Amino acid sequence: MDKKLKVLFLCTGNSCRSQMAEGWAKQLRSNVIEAYSAGIELHGLNPHAVKVMAEAGVDISGNTSKHVDEFKNVGLDFVVTVCGHAHETCPLFTGNCKVIHVGFDDPPENAKKLAEQGASEEEQIDCYRQVRDEIKIFVETLPGSLKYRGEI
Repeated sequence: MDKKLKVLFLCTGNSCRSQMAEGWAKQLRSNVIEAYSAGIELHGLNPHAVKVMAEAGVDISGNTSKHVDEFKNVGLDFVVTVCGHAHETCPLFTGNCKVIHVGFDDPPENAKKLAEQGASEEEQIDCYRQVRDEIKIFVETLPGSLKYRGEI
């Protein structure tokens, strides 16, 4: 059996999108991917992300926010930035690590905008569900889709 690819999902605060991606990768691709998540900053685990992932049968409630510096010596194969800020500020990784960007909307920011417009809590949570489902679709393509990005 080939060795698992070590993939770090990176976002700004490691609170939502990268946590979802790590959860999906562990649930759906643990046979071929050793998944991690981290942030450029630490914002703590977003409770709405935990809720919508649980709705989909993925428990990320025990996860914690981790800083990207914790992974400098892990021997990563890929860093997948899931937000623009993380992509713009992603540190350099040594070795053969490749950085790719697959951006997803920011559920907390979108929910905040909806709240300001008077949207219900359920409508706000739907922002999280939509991004959760988009991330799942992306993770289902791994690791093969990395080839199509010219990265393997």
